[in-house]
Amino acid sequence: MSAIIITLIIPFLGTTLGAAFVFFMKKEIPELLQKALLGFASGVMVAAAVWSLILPAIERGNIGIVTLSLLGGFAFLFLIDLITPHIHPMGGHEGPRSKLSRTTMLALAVTIHNFPEGMAVGVSIAGAAASQFSMTEALALSVGIAIQNIPEGAIISMPLRSAGNSRLKAFGIGTLSGVVEPIGSILVILLASMVTAVMPYLLSFAAGAMLYVVMEELIPEASQGEHSNLGTIGFALGFAMMMVLDQVPIHIFEV
Repeated sequence: MSAIIITLIIPFLGTTLGAAFVFFMKKEIPELLQKALLGFASGVMVAAAVWSLILPAIERGNIGIVTLSLLGGFAFLFLIDLITPHIHPMGGHEGPRSKLSRTTMLALAVTIHNFPEGMAVGVSIAGAAASQFSMTEALALSVGIAIQNIPEGAIISMPLRSAGNSRLKAFGIGTLSGVVEPIGSILVILLASMVTAVMPYLLSFAAGAMLYVVMEELIPEASQGEHSNLGTIGFALGFAMMMVLDQVPIHIFEV
């Protein structure tokens, strides 16, 4: 049980650490650093989707249903993106018009972004409970998401600070944005525990949702304007790091 709790909260701790950057930096993240961080986060998420979700789903499920589930994950996030009022922290596509405050809509955008990551961790934990994965594989995915949540937390809290919020409020909202991840994880764990046969398809669904976020928000922002090569370099480093993390076992739970 302690292993499950640790795996659940690690991504949230990554977001909290990143949100704390608001206490040490100016109101805006330097553009070059932001592009590198966005690229890095993109690389981690794509590698996590491929190595930790899609490939295990293909190994354990029907390729046709795995493909449909992947597309279902894309469609689910696309629908949420269309109907939920929100503003992306770095600009770009916005949700429907609303009378909600800018701060609230920024927070909603973060919730949309983080929920697929919570789903991914949850389905990996459920897979470990059903003996379809090892707990170390679930931990590797959790650590990878936590690492990309650190720059993500900073990228979230800094625009909130620039929007006129105090440092403490920007940190608080940035930290709370990570709460949706353990919540999403728990919901998926409960669903998966009821029907273990759908595990491969929950994996690919979560992968599709994660990839939607990367393609819709992270990569476009990293590649716009000058110095887009920094985003590309960050992507390569993030992808490579997550690939190694997934393939090298973490033995913290093994005696």
